[in-house]
Amino acid sequence: MPWTRAMDEKFEKLFAMMAEMKAGLEDKMEAGQEEMKDGQEEMKAGEEEMKVRQEEMKAGLEKKMEAGQEKMEQVQLEMKDLIRAGKEEMRAHFAS
Repeated sequence: MPWTRAMDEKFEKLFAMMAEMKAGLEDKMEAGQEEMKDGQEEMKAGEEEMKVRQEEMKAGLEKKMEAGQEKMEQVQLEMKDLIRAGKEEMRAHFAS
């Protein structure tokens, strides 16, 4: 079958359509990659925010634990003082 001008034109149209499809796919791929990049940036920002919140919570817990420890030490001192006062009172009572 001889190669004709009509066949040339059809192949040219086909190649032009393929080039358009390729360009369209490349545009879609670029858009998809950009969307992925945006999503990754959002995730990174979210992770950083989570890290900051965790640090804030940790600092708050440490403060509460320190305050609780101080309160416990204060109560222990008060109990020792009460016990000491009770012993002295008993000694005074038995000494008389």
